[in-house]
Amino acid sequence: MHDIYMSFWDEDKEKWGPARNLGPNINTEYDEDCVYMHPDGRTLYFSSKGHNTMGGYDIFKLTYKNKQWGVPENIGYPINSAHDDNFFVIGGSGKTGYYASIKKDGFGVMDIYVITFLGPEKEPILNGEDNLLASLASPVKEKVIAKKIKIRTSNLTILKGVISDKATGEPLEATIEIIDNAKNERVATFRSNGTSGKYLVSLPAGRNYGISVNKEDYLFHSENVNIPNNDVGFKEIIKDIDLKRFTVGQKIVLRNIFFPFDKYDLTPDSNAELQKLVKLLNDMPSLRIRIGGHTDSKGSDTYNQKLSENRARTVVQYLISNSIKKDRLEYAGYGEVQPMSTNDTEEGRHDNRRIEFEIIAN
Repeated sequence: MHDIYMSFWDEDKEKWGPARNLGPNINTEYDEDCVYMHPDGRTLYFSSKGHNTMGGYDIFKLTYKNKQWGVPENIGYPINSAHDDNFFVIGGSGKTGYYASIKKDGFGVMDIYVITFLGPEKEPILNGEDNLLASLASPVKEKVIAKKIKIRTSNLTILKGVISDKATGEPLEATIEIIDNAKNERVATFRSNGTSGKYLVSLPAGRNYGISVNKEDYLFHSENVNIPNNDVGFKEIIKDIDLKRFTVGQKIVLRNIFFPFDKYDLTPDSNAELQKLVKLLNDMPSLRIRIGGHTDSKGSDTYNQKLSENRARTVVQYLISNSIKKDRLEYAGYGEVQPMSTNDTEEGRHDNRRIEFEIIAN
């Protein structure tokens, strides 16, 4: 008989750990098969001949919450039938599913089907006979407000785009690391497509993600995607990334360095980004850089210049405390005079509040 097991990837040993049976709440005396983990990282679909099926294999789902798996739920008719229903997968939006099934209208023993999940059916609203008769003499105006329908979707963000060379536009195969900034833990590592430069990653809600793109002979590129637990639903973020080669004068924005509002103390979720910069400087002992601090336009020019300078100096002090020689580092505060975006929107002001480093010798 088939059971479902779970194993964890060991980053240090670079191999999978021992498999652990998920236990009698999920596995039965019959077969469990065709496991699919949803991109949200907490919803599991599988096929089973147990758990009171309609017949043969049925498709079940369960969720991981509070560090434990819930009770398997039969996803029901019309997906499940009296025959075998297997290999269920669902799109990131939670609105479309695909599976294999034996049905009377099939072309073979087991065919592939697609199903679209809709909201609850609305009852049709019909005019009464009196309204119909009255409308012959004078039009009847009637405002009908339909009841709100809550359609359940996955709390999931898809980040995708193309990685290419900044100067030539040539697509690049690069390594992409996803970091949980709060825990300073690597969540995933993968590579963009070597031919097209395309990448795609699913980011479940409830984390502040640091995203680092690395390729030999290029400066690393960082992005930040913060998805709180109350950010519900499915959405896509398209972000094309241009990598820059190591040349004097190049600047890189460090998107995952954070400070409290109006202060210049580094927050703990800055550590992963700062350690990448430490590693870069250790790997390239001849590299000299200038750390630049920038603000948005809120506040006076004098205040913003001083705040940006203090933040840049704080980063340099962190690097020195991590054994980077002082003579390889400079810092400057530019205040609000070098904006990357508009200061008329919160999103633009967010982009303008930044730390970046510039290569001054290589």
